[in-house]
Amino acid sequence: MNATQAKAADPFSRFAVGQHATSQRTVTSHDVVLFAAVTGDLNPVHVDEGYAVQSQFGARIAHGMLTAGFISATMAMQLPGPGAVYLSQTLRFLRPVRMNDEVTTRVEISGVDSAARRLTLATTVRNHAGKLVVEGEAAVLIPAARQG
Repeated sequence: MNATQAKAADPFSRFAVGQHATSQRTVTSHDVVLFAAVTGDLNPVHVDEGYAVQSQFGARIAHGMLTAGFISATMAMQLPGPGAVYLSQTLRFLRPVRMNDEVTTRVEISGVDSAARRLTLATTVRNHAGKLVVEGEAAVLIPAARQG
């Protein structure tokens, strides 16, 4: 195999700045309860309606990290896809996500480092009204295919 054929066979060569993927999900009370049980984050603003109605939010809200998990899922299953290794993520939580909000997650390649096999991705989550609820930046490693 010559160098041109090797580059064409390398899955990393399919990535380019501007590529993006989106996913949508409706956040349910069940999602929040499961996330709380798995993580142990039982903050009453997430799990206790009586407490939450007295909070600044007026009702229960989803965990910020549950919402951030949708970014992880979009990256793992769509772009860059299975096999990518999450290296880092910055997050800014801008608005609460409420029960039964439909959120749209978007990841977009903003940088490609072929030598290091790393991608930089702009990451956002918007609510059903199109308002930004989470924004950040992720770095992922795309491992080389194993030989043999």
